[in-house]
Amino acid sequence: MLVRRRGVTIAVLAVLLGALAAGCGTHHPSRPSAAASGPWSGPRMRSASPFGTPGVQRTARPTVGAARVGAVFSDNGSGGHFCTASIVDSPGDSVILTAAHCVHGGKGGHESTDLMFVPGYRDGDAPYGEWPITHVVVDKRWVRHSDPNYDVAFADVATVHGRRVGDVFGGNKLGYDRGYRLRVQITGYPASTEQPITCGNDTTRFSAGQLRIECTGFPGGTSGSPWVTDLDRETHIGTVVGVIGGYQTGGATPDVSYSPYFGNGVLDLYRTAVRDEQH
Repeated sequence: MLVRRRGVTIAVLAVLLGALAAGCGTHHPSRPSAAASGPWSGPRMRSASPFGTPGVQRTARPTVGAARVGAVFSDNGSGGHFCTASIVDSPGDSVILTAAHCVHGGKGGHESTDLMFVPGYRDGDAPYGEWPITHVVVDKRWVRHSDPNYDVAFADVATVHGRRVGDVFGGNKLGYDRGYRLRVQITGYPASTEQPITCGNDTTRFSAGQLRIECTGFPGGTSGSPWVTDLDRETHIGTVVGVIGGYQTGGATPDVSYSPYFGNGVLDLYRTAVRDEQH
């Protein structure tokens, strides 16, 4: 996808995190969190189904899985959201996953700075806090050659008020060498809207290093959106096997998207990010 920026200002919010077992309501910057019996309590989020008509995009319901996906903002959160990222499981609970072109310009470019990750962002609200991105990990083949097969990045985010981003709802598992045909759910943030969208469909092989999927209406801003398979209906934890990125930086049209194939190179990047978060 072409990365587009849009001037959306979000308020500086206090981190409003609660244990999942206690239930998490909708949070707003100017008032306390809703009670567990509110419209989107923890139990209701856990029971909500993320699936719809295959290949057809729709607004993502505020499920536990959707809460692990967030918008990436520029200018320490005061700029617009222009990409998508998601929480992945890690020992230090502070690693997120996105597309490399969201955080590094590739050949002749440089690493982006002053970025903010806002999981579960909706309509100006940051229900699970704002998390500064402190460090990014991208493959040298992306940095040197903008190789689309390595358009993947991991990033470490800061601890905020003593909490880590993985304390929100945990992270999806990282999957690699899973093959080319998988049923996945993709959730992301178009730069032109203030709510996430989602779509499920089967992936196909585009090339040895690329996956392809047909899902309608995934425009600029959805780069970095996670491709999640094997979602556990009890824990709502899945396995992420791709991100919108790669060929044509994710796709030249909004109805067809691509992802680099997750193999040993992506696993090595993840291991580097884990080492970095522990220092």
